[in-house]
Amino acid sequence: MTDGQRAHLGKPRKAAIAAWIGSALEYYDFFIYGTAAALVFNKIFFPTSDPATGTLLALASFGVGYLARPIGAFILGHVGDAFGRKRVLVFTVLLMGISTVLVGCLPTYDQIGLAAPALLVALRLLQGFSAAGEQAGANSMSLEHAPANRRAYYTSFTLSGTQAGQILATAVFLPVAALPEEHLVSWGWRVPFWLSAVVVVVGLVIRSKLDETPVFVEEVAETKREKTPLLPLFRDHWAGVLRVIVASVIAAVSTIFTVYALSYAVNTVGLAKTPMLWVGVLANVVALAAIPLFAALSDRIGRKPVFIGGSAGCAVLMFGYLWSLSTGSWALIFTFGILLFGVVYSATNGIWPAFYGEMFPAKVRLSGMAVGTQIGFALAGFSPSIAEVIGGGREGWVYVALFTAGLCALNIIAVASARETHEVPTPELGQSKTPATV
Repeated sequence: MTDGQRAHLGKPRKAAIAAWIGSALEYYDFFIYGTAAALVFNKIFFPTSDPATGTLLALASFGVGYLARPIGAFILGHVGDAFGRKRVLVFTVLLMGISTVLVGCLPTYDQIGLAAPALLVALRLLQGFSAAGEQAGANSMSLEHAPANRRAYYTSFTLSGTQAGQILATAVFLPVAALPEEHLVSWGWRVPFWLSAVVVVVGLVIRSKLDETPVFVEEVAETKREKTPLLPLFRDHWAGVLRVIVASVIAAVSTIFTVYALSYAVNTVGLAKTPMLWVGVLANVVALAAIPLFAALSDRIGRKPVFIGGSAGCAVLMFGYLWSLSTGSWALIFTFGILLFGVVYSATNGIWPAFYGEMFPAKVRLSGMAVGTQIGFALAGFSPSIAEVIGGGREGWVYVALFTAGLCALNIIAVASARETHEVPTPELGQSKTPATV
């Protein structure tokens, strides 16, 4: 193998590794908020005479971060398609790290009253704004560096990084959650947020060394760069954006699993916090291996069959997981939790980074992915709050499972209506010859 061939092969790997590490660090920040919202924020930022109301408000503050995602998608999508993927990736990791550290510095409700939850929500909005450009930027970078026949495999590393971030977030909270209650609510919860200072340093070092993608440089920056990428996106590719929005509600499986189910188990059923956190850790460890395997499978047999199979499996297994929580059986909880989130949900996570990106040409790819996914993710972000309302007491898990299954059905419809893209050459992506209908 020549030096030139080695360099060519090294670029996809370098982009995938950078996407993995960057997403792990960024989503560590994003998910420690969800864990804290489920376990302690109802006590320190939303104390009320009714614990259930405090829990609902804390979970709603988690969802607020998703409100900023569509706004961030429009702005950062424009920047990424007009000026380059690298600028977006450096900016997002910087903003996420700073806003997360500041959450750990906030005074509580008892100290400054309503200003405390107001500041918390403001910083959560900044987190959401940052996350809007993170995955779309990393996915575009990985996809455009990847060989045509392995696009799903290389782009899946962004989502593997997201799972790693969830592992880090949960693992850091394990010793914190084991603290005596008075220490947990006074200072312990702050430690995971302060550790985010590492994100700023490590993320900037890694992403500042990335090369811009050849697709952007050759096809966009030099000859076809759009000054306003959103105009051709909505004019020519509105069907792809709409399809991605509907398909992206599958992310509700993640938010229900990581936030609502944790709150339901601890606050409603009365299960211990530490074993519940371990369910998430082990499921995400399994997902680290499962995501690239499902992605590689889709490179061979197609995106749609793998994606649809994963969505259908999530709809079924959510019933098993929530039921197992209501029984309090740890054997059932770990079994269903790992099968649902570690295995079956990984089939969707392994596919969407490539599948959604392949719906758009390079000149609007980052915008299309960012806008489509972040509107869909915004809907998914409020799923824990909706689940809290419709779930009610201990037996309300059935309604939550039905709600989640309905969202999975929407995903299946959107994915089934899309064009199969695994064999389409990279330069021809997003250039469907069929009418733009959904």
